[in-house]
Amino acid sequence: MDSLLALFPHGWQHYLLGGLLIGTGVALLFVLTGLIGGMSTVFSSTWSYLVQRPFFQQERFTGSRAWRLVYALGLVLGALAWTLWFAGAPAAPTSLPVWQLLLGGFLVGYGARLGNGCTSGHGICGLGSLQWPSLLAVLTFMATAFATANLMAWVLA
Repeated sequence: MDSLLALFPHGWQHYLLGGLLIGTGVALLFVLTGLIGGMSTVFSSTWSYLVQRPFFQQERFTGSRAWRLVYALGLVLGALAWTLWFAGAPAAPTSLPVWQLLLGGFLVGYGARLGNGCTSGHGICGLGSLQWPSLLAVLTFMATAFATANLMAWVLA
């Protein structure tokens, strides 16, 4: 029990609820509209407003950018609502400057697009629809994460 408290000092219930809400939201998006709610396409469809290169001007980006921006805004507003009304602990502060946060977000978006999808698209939507490429992607994500975490633990020890 102490190890569970060490892993989740603020409780585990909100993690379970968050997962259930994400799964329900993605499932409802698909069932009600037939749309797939992965986030890496939000990156490219958003850039299609600003960048006129042929890649960003594909119909799959320009034709879906409005609902994708609303989808992304809903995720941000949902996190804000949770923080304001339901979070039992204060938000974790960061000492990073805003430019580093923005650069990190851009690099994650670029990497997800370069990798042809992100964890939300492959892990939630792809696995949920039993897509073989998504299983391979998720296994690759997890193996890389395990290797990186162990390497960093070894380097920092």
